[in-house]
Amino acid sequence: MSAADWLPDSLGRGFEKSYVAQPDDYAGSVRCTVVRYDAHGAAEKSRKGVLYIHGFNDYFFQKEMAQQFDSHGYRFYAVDLRRYGRSLMPGQKPFLVRKISEYFADIDSAISIMTDAGIDSIAIMGHSTGGLVASCYMEHNPPTAVHALILNSPFLEWNLALPARILVPAIAGLGRIFPSLTIPQSGSVYGESLDARWHGEWSYNRAWKLHDSSDVDAGWIRAIERAQLSLKRHPYAIKVPILLMYSARSYKGDKWTPEAQRADAVLDVADIRRVGMRLGHKVTPLEVEGG
Repeated sequence: MSAADWLPDSLGRGFEKSYVAQPDDYAGSVRCTVVRYDAHGAAEKSRKGVLYIHGFNDYFFQKEMAQQFDSHGYRFYAVDLRRYGRSLMPGQKPFLVRKISEYFADIDSAISIMTDAGIDSIAIMGHSTGGLVASCYMEHNPPTAVHALILNSPFLEWNLALPARILVPAIAGLGRIFPSLTIPQSGSVYGESLDARWHGEWSYNRAWKLHDSSDVDAGWIRAIERAQLSLKRHPYAIKVPILLMYSARSYKGDKWTPEAQRADAVLDVADIRRVGMRLGHKVTPLEVEGG
């Protein structure tokens, strides 16, 4: 890409973004956004890089993470997937998806930009739903330039009580016929744990990362369910080494307490380990105390 394709990003000095138009889909125009951190300019260029994929109700805003990777010799890129964050276009419904594979074109675009920039050893890093997306991508569509997969609390299983979990396949089935059927979401413990206005330490664009997640639809449930089932039905399908990171414990409360700052307030860490250890033959688990 030429210098004219990159624009200054809201994260400040060293961060740039580039919009990538994708083919129209069932909901109209689509784009993704690739963000890069280029603190040193063209003079210092490593051939190693990291591509970060955000989670649900999310976008890339963790500039400190980018700076850490850069300080260790990794060129850092991130992608805001279609209908998320920087990629949202006027009138679009946020987070809308019908198949997880819809995101593969966005990742392909980011990988292509990185390889064109001379990066030939890439680690994909996915957080939460981004970890699910990244895992499915590496299961079905692994580029030769990607040499490792880093999963940060990947969304590999629903963290639901038994009655609700039993309903998921039925809702996913409805999603095939009535994809726009609204499925309410609840809970703000996670948001309170992150947001600097509450108990957290992060400041971010709250129009792109909502305090209370917006409702999803049955089509979204179907997309997630089918992606999780695919990974379970094809164990050990990912050939590159995997770093599987998760908290030492889960937080089960529906109200914030200080313990929510030191545990996973969204997912069940036992599920992450159980499913994650079967993603490939080279999985290294990393349990983070206080994470």
